[in-house]
Amino acid sequence: MRPSHLVRPGLALLLAAGLSTLATPAEAARIATTTSASVAPVTVTSSEQLAPGVTYGSFQVDTPRGAAVGYLLTADLRKNKVSLDLLHPDTVAQRQVVSAMTNAQGAIAGVNGDFFNISETHAGVAPTGSSSGPEIADGEQLKFAVPTAQRFGPGLAPGTSTRDVFGVGVNGEARVDTLSLTGEVRSGTHAIALGGLNQYALPVGGVGLFTSAWGTASRVRSTCGSDTSRNDPCSTHTYEVTIRRGVVTAVGQTPGAGAIPADTEVLVGREGGADALDDLAVGDRVSVHEKLASAGAPKLTFAVGGAPILRDGVPLAGLDTRTAAVRSAAGVSPDGRTVYLVALAGRAPASAGLTIAELADVLRSLGADAAVNLDGGGSTTIAVREPGQAAATARNSPSDGTERAVANGIGIFVGRH
Repeated sequence: MRPSHLVRPGLALLLAAGLSTLATPAEAARIATTTSASVAPVTVTSSEQLAPGVTYGSFQVDTPRGAAVGYLLTADLRKNKVSLDLLHPDTVAQRQVVSAMTNAQGAIAGVNGDFFNISETHAGVAPTGSSSGPEIADGEQLKFAVPTAQRFGPGLAPGTSTRDVFGVGVNGEARVDTLSLTGEVRSGTHAIALGGLNQYALPVGGVGLFTSAWGTASRVRSTCGSDTSRNDPCSTHTYEVTIRRGVVTAVGQTPGAGAIPADTEVLVGREGGADALDDLAVGDRVSVHEKLASAGAPKLTFAVGGAPILRDGVPLAGLDTRTAAVRSAAGVSPDGRTVYLVALAGRAPASAGLTIAELADVLRSLGADAAVNLDGGGSTTIAVREPGQAAATARNSPSDGTERAVANGIGIFVGRH
């Protein structure tokens, strides 16, 4: 471990991670001249190498409310054995603690990921535990995003939505991107557009696809709320169609629950989407096609939902400057090759917390060009397996007192691919 020292914003990463050789002269100059209007210089309190290209350390930054204590993971994706991927339970509608997901999937370290359906105001409807944004794991498209108004978590910056993600492309470069869903249900000459994939809330009038990846949770929640309010009543105009090996095997007016077999797909519609599905009958042959497409290129092999807070090295307009909390974040360098995962310590007196605007400044000062805010509070967790240790453990004293089960996370892997 290195001794504590004070560094100017922008140099914290180079010293904390011991990665000065990773920055080109141009990058080093850009980082060194980056300033932060909201946070003081970062004090690096520890740093160590977990594996070639992967480092872990702690830092402290002074705020008007006192010192905020945080933990930093860096991953150099230029190292051919270092990669990122989604930490996730066995199914979308399931939760698990970060350390368990890290160990189960063989990651060397990880942080918690997206906000998720943790509570409900709809009588008789249980929270699904599934994330608000999209998920792509090892190239597999697991889910799409709920309507932005149905998201859990703090307000988003103008121009952002639940479709925004932090991910890595097939070229091995990380980036902040936006995903869209394209797809249709076709039976003969009849075609129905898809508006959802394994998500806890569908757009009003939409049709959603649920696969074996969803899990056993009830699909009723997908028809609750609206495009403008998460708390609006559940729809009373719904329809569900079960398809096995391309043939409709069951229809009904109420969304069901329970595991979906690997050879089966379930379609759920609300309002206009319900009317469209009502045209399908048992015995009809049906084909379903879906695809998550990114605004950028190339194709993403990993993606997790996150709220953008930094773009082109500049914090986004409209970020909250008043509410300090325990937070997690993911950022990436301008070349897409160095990733920074940040998690704050538990609540005061351990840490004063950060506002979202301050969080963006910290990520920028560490060297990030783009970054997203992840779920925070009791969900914030950083799990690390140090050299010689058999398993990863949580390091940030989660503010609930113990690790909270979460929907997903970001894992750092060494030698996986």
